[in-house]
Amino acid sequence: MQSPFEPKILAFLCNWCSYAGADLAGVSRLQYPPNIRVMRVMCSGTVSPHHVIHAFQRGADGVLVAGCHIGDCHYIKGNYMTLKRMTFVQELIRFAGYNPERFRLEWISSAEGVKFAEVARDFTEKVRSLGPAPPFEASPRLAMGI
Repeated sequence: MQSPFEPKILAFLCNWCSYAGADLAGVSRLQYPPNIRVMRVMCSGTVSPHHVIHAFQRGADGVLVAGCHIGDCHYIKGNYMTLKRMTFVQELIRFAGYNPERFRLEWISSAEGVKFAEVARDFTEKVRSLGPAPPFEASPRLAMGI
């Protein structure tokens, strides 16, 4: 009997807010799926479109980017850059023929451990319902042999 699909989700969390929110969820013993692998970054603004696309190319079923709330960035404008870049990423994913629901952008503060746990549960369930991610190819036409 085949075991049920468990998605692999990579989460880029900013050090000052989202990572601290995840830490609060952990120390508060809030339940959320273990599918999320955390990559701690100093600011969500340092996450480039290349990082997200590379995660999909390396087999991630979903990618979460989380940062400080707009206006609360420790680096002043980092989350504005994140919003701009990740909007581009979402359109790039859609253009490539990949399901954009496999990508999520969230603003989570250091005091929002409950929100982090909810986002983790919700996103894991969404990705689980989509099933395993197909290979992410640089060009869908090349993947189809056209």
